[in-house]
Amino acid sequence: MTEVTLVDTRTTEAKRLIPGATGDWEVIIGLEVHAQVSSNAKLFSGASTEFGAEPNSNVSLVDAAMPGMLPVINEECVAQAVRTGLGLKAQINKRSVFDRKNYFYPDLPQGYQISQFKDPIVGEGVILISVGPDKQGNFEEVEIGVERLHLEQDAGKSIHDQHPTMSYVDLNRTGVALMEIVSKPDMRSSDEAKAYVTKLRTILRYLGTCDGNMEQGSMRADVNVSVRRPGEDFGTRCEIKNVNSIRFVGQSIEYEARRQIAILEDGGVIDQQTRLFDPTKGETRSMRSKEDAHDYRYFPDPDLLPLEFTQEYIDELAKHLPELPDEKKARLVSDMGLTAYDASILVSEKAIADYFEKAANDRDGKMTANWIINNLLGKLNEAGQGIEETPVSPDQIGAIVDLIKAGDISNQIGKEVFEIVWNEGGNPAEIVESRGLKQVTDTGAIEAAVDEIIAANPDKAEQAKEKPNLAGWFVGQVMKATGGKAAPQVVQQLVKSKLGIDG
Repeated sequence: MTEVTLVDTRTTEAKRLIPGATGDWEVIIGLEVHAQVSSNAKLFSGASTEFGAEPNSNVSLVDAAMPGMLPVINEECVAQAVRTGLGLKAQINKRSVFDRKNYFYPDLPQGYQISQFKDPIVGEGVILISVGPDKQGNFEEVEIGVERLHLEQDAGKSIHDQHPTMSYVDLNRTGVALMEIVSKPDMRSSDEAKAYVTKLRTILRYLGTCDGNMEQGSMRADVNVSVRRPGEDFGTRCEIKNVNSIRFVGQSIEYEARRQIAILEDGGVIDQQTRLFDPTKGETRSMRSKEDAHDYRYFPDPDLLPLEFTQEYIDELAKHLPELPDEKKARLVSDMGLTAYDASILVSEKAIADYFEKAANDRDGKMTANWIINNLLGKLNEAGQGIEETPVSPDQIGAIVDLIKAGDISNQIGKEVFEIVWNEGGNPAEIVESRGLKQVTDTGAIEAAVDEIIAANPDKAEQAKEKPNLAGWFVGQVMKATGGKAAPQVVQQLVKSKLGIDG
């Protein structure tokens, strides 16, 4: 935990109020996100960071704090922290210092954690989040300040459920490089907090600096929550430790805010404490009284020199950064004509954005986006799968778009072809040809079907002359009679012509 100066940067209009028994309350939220640096080796040793290895198999003599062992900084971890800072549009500090944060835990062999306190590697930055939709379908964009990003080593893991009287210690995570990304207390609702963690994870994944796999522990959040009356000073905050899912971030905030409001409305006071979130019960519970910075007795680590680098080093890393979500979204809107909403969905995950760019190569971007969002992502969601698991390749969905665009198949037949590709694979063009799914554009054949439907429904034909909307019923019947193969535009024109409907 890092102490930050509490400054309220939100306007009154942007604050969300919670009704209580004695009036409105405002919740103040700040997040400390611990993101594991994507690196093959740990922060100060050459031990592997592989997930899922046998307990205590990824432990060097440095990690185990054997006498005489000295830490050596991993240059790639430093570069990853700088890349992340640049991605957060943050100040990169050319000089930073590693400190010893002293506390005792069985899974912390040194008896202290090497972290950064007063001089972090990255200073203030900003993350733009989108919250919504509201009842009108609108989204609100909110700027959340980043206080700092610093590097530190992770502790190990204590395991309490494998023996009735003893706990086991696994040191595989000990010394793994973490970026602690500390937000400003700018969030005013659980929705904003969830949007912040989601956006931060997306940025990290685009940069390739953290895989963001919360279920594996490579990204987790400490959630600071306090409440106050609107216009009052900041209240006493409680910190909810190690929340490991975005959904749990939201649930823990909702519970903790209600808990604190109930205490204050009963005339009580909030004790500053560290709490845990129990996802089974959906509640937080006390873990220990909350420490302040002086409790950790920070001092510069005597085994590590200050970390210093040049502007040229920063510029070289910046030059090779990938296109980030906000910039990609703006490009998809301006260059491909996508709506801001569709572009937001496509850039929400790097894998989805990459899939779209491959599928939309030299094609109609809006039509391709619609197919990916409405058909592919919908199908994946039903199947409980991610975009990485899709059986439909970008080339296959692009080929379906090409067939529709060329008039070879209708949108409805396209959905049928998509289902075939999803279940059986294959080339969409060959599927259309071999299964006789090609769209009928022969005006004579379609006209005969229209005449037949009108002749069979003379009453409705008369009504349609008075109520032109009934023409849609005839179009539907013709499409049904032709197995969905008739060109819809041709059917509509012929139906209106035959019924004597203008337009």
